[in-house]
Formats: sequence, structure tokens, C-alpha cells
Amino acid sequence: MAGELVMGAARKKGVSVVPVDSEHSAIFQCLVGHRRQDLKQIILTASGGPFLDRPAEDLDKITPEIALCHPTWKMGPKITIDSATLMNKGLEVIEAKWLFDVSLELIEVIIHPESMIHSMVVYRDGSVIAQLGLPDMRVPIAYALSHPERLPLGLPVPNFVETSSFTFQEPDLEKFPCLALALEACEVGMTMPAVLSSANEVAVEAFLKRRIGLRGIGDVVQQVMNKHTPVSEPGLSDILEAAAWARQAAEEAI
Repeated sequence: MAGELVMGAARKKGVSVVPVDSEHSAIFQCLVGHRRQDLKQIILTASGGPFLDRPAEDLDKITPEIALCHPTWKMGPKITIDSATLMNKGLEVIEAKWLFDVSLELIEVIIHPESMIHSMVVYRDGSVIAQLGLPDMRVPIAYALSHPERLPLGLPVPNFVETSSFTFQEPDLEKFPCLALALEACEVGMTMPAVLSSANEVAVEAFLKRRIGLRGIGDVVQQVMNKHTPVSEPGLSDILEAAAWARQAAEEAI
């Protein structure tokens, strides 16, 4: 919602912002020890959620109980639904833009169902550096707390011999429009990410209460974004006002 303000405040105070989310921690780790001018691309990996292989028309039949069963991670209900719609990955794109001070064009989302590669960084010489590990949030949390050191967590590492393969695919933006909406909000900037995030929160809550279907989440967010006139160079009050407006507009759309 306020990435520009947060990172601007950090620069003004001369402090670093160390990410905790697994994907951003992976990017952070892949950037350590390398020149930023050599960075060519950031690749954000996504599990694809529980409905990756489901036909788009089946998504109308998804109940909250089904949607809350994530294949890899154990998360709270809101983030689990965001993972099912790929909105979570869209929000991570916005976060990555500000955390790592890159343009949207330098960030790519790739579906990686095995969730072993938590993200990758491409350098201008063609080298690709990835951070791998079993999906366990203790690793990025511990790294954020101990950076630049690493703590002896005693956690298992992947058995690469038994791992049959790593697979990748492009996200289907028609099947998962929430990701496309997040990318649009990131490109527009200003107060649009705040509107996206707030409208999504209301829509997800409505889905969990069975007021709308799963695909209705994207419909609500789209309607609210279409009605919003972004405020340029927003301050915190502008962002909070846009967020409050978006919550009301989302409720009206529902």
C-alpha cells in the first residue's frame, strides 16, 4: 500500500529493510555479495496454489473449505485464499518492486509447484542464482533476525536424489485475473496498490462467508479499481483514504 513511503523513510534514516517473506528473503539472499548494476531480472516463484490444474470453469464450484487446503504451506485463511487466486503473488511483485528498487519490467512470475526454489535472480552475464530449501518459514525468519550470519536451525535439507524433477510454467492470467490486476496496480502506482489490497481484503472475507464465489474476488477488485482515480505522489493520509474508500466500494460491489 505504501512501499514508496516506507522505503523512502528507510533511506532517509539510513537503515536497511530486511524481508521476512520466503520469496523476498530468497531474492535478498541471492543479491548478497553482488553488484546491483549487474542485476538483470528477478524471478518470483509461485506454487500455483491448490487449483493450478483445475479447469477455469470449475473454480465457480470451489467452497471456502476446499480453497483453504493449500498443497504446500500452512497459512492463515486470508493469505491461503490469496494464494489460491494468485493475488498473493501479485502483492509480492509490488513488494519486490519497492524492496529491491527495480522496475516492474524486471520482475517475472513463474509457477513452480514443488516450492523448493523460493525465488531466483538473473545477472547480466547470464548467471542465475537461486535460493532453495524445503518450504519452512523458520529459515527466512531466522535469516532476517541473524543477517549477515546464519543460525544452526537443525532443519532438514532437500533430498535432491529423491526429488524427481523441478517443473515450471507461466501463470495463466485469464484463469487467475487477480495476478493480472495486481500487475496493473503496480504499473499504475500512486494509490492504486492500496485500492487493490483493500478491495481484495473485503472480497476475500466475502468469499469466506459465502457471499461471493472464488472468481467473484477478482470481479470485485476489478470493479473497484475501474472506479478509482489514482492520487499522484500520495502521502500517508491519501493512501489511508484510498484504502477506506476501496473497502466501501468493494462492499457496494459485493
